Amino acid sequence: MTSSTNRQADESAVRVERRGPFAIWMLDRPDRMNALSRATVRRLGELAREAASMSDVRAIVLTGAGEKAFCAGGDLGSTPQGLLQMHQGRERFVDTLKCMSTLGKPILARVAGDALGGGFGLMLACDLVIAADDTQMGTPEVQVGLFPMMIMALIFRNIGRKKGMELMLSGAKVGAPEAQTLGLINYAVPREQLDSKVAELASKIAGFSPAVLKLGRDAFYHSADMDQWSALEYLRSQLTLNTLTEDAAEGIMAFLSKRKPEWKGR
Repeated sequence: MTSSTNRQADESAVRVERRGPFAIWMLDRPDRMNALSRATVRRLGELAREAASMSDVRAIVLTGAGEKAFCAGGDLGSTPQGLLQMHQGRERFVDTLKCMSTLGKPILARVAGDALGGGFGLMLACDLVIAADDTQMGTPEVQVGLFPMMIMALIFRNIGRKKGMELMLSGAKVGAPEAQTLGLINYAVPREQLDSKVAELASKIAGFSPAVLKLGRDAFYHSADMDQWSALEYLRSQLTLNTLTEDAAEGIMAFLSKRKPEWKGR
């Protein structure tokens, strides 16, 4: 396959839209339940790297085409690959998740369909998740002789050990309301309210300083696996950096002057 053909496949796998300060990334393979093809994974990583330098993009909304699936995980019905290709494909998935965590902008998952397997992991890699209350999510891979090895790292950074083990060992799915109770998602809302809730949350976030949000988000991911005292020392330095930003000074002056701040993103 030529590089131009690869490029076309990548771009068609994820549809990109702009709505004001938001970028919408839509997994666009509804006929395959938006399963993660090689092209999809490559394109998501590429978009994350591009978004990091786009000052006019304040937040990302990641979603899937249609209402059947947000993402059904790896594409088990894709063209057969050799072992090396499969291993490299998994490396690209890891790289994409890294790019998502370091792009410096909040990522909201809009879940209008089921999030399963690798798609469940992709959802968990987002900062915030809003799901229709009739959707389901989980790790059914064990039913076909696979274990959710890679997304295990994401599962246990979102919920406790016992429930996480139950999800993986049983292959059971949980509905969005239970997922909200477990802390896997932020909101489970009636389907007709999904878009308005996503827009409400994204708009609120976009109203804050992009420089401060980037500092805070980066600090979270950098310190997440530190021990307590190392994290406190690191976060102390990040707070000092925060106070030195122009937006911090503007925010304090606006508060004292009882006016709305005008963020400069610096």
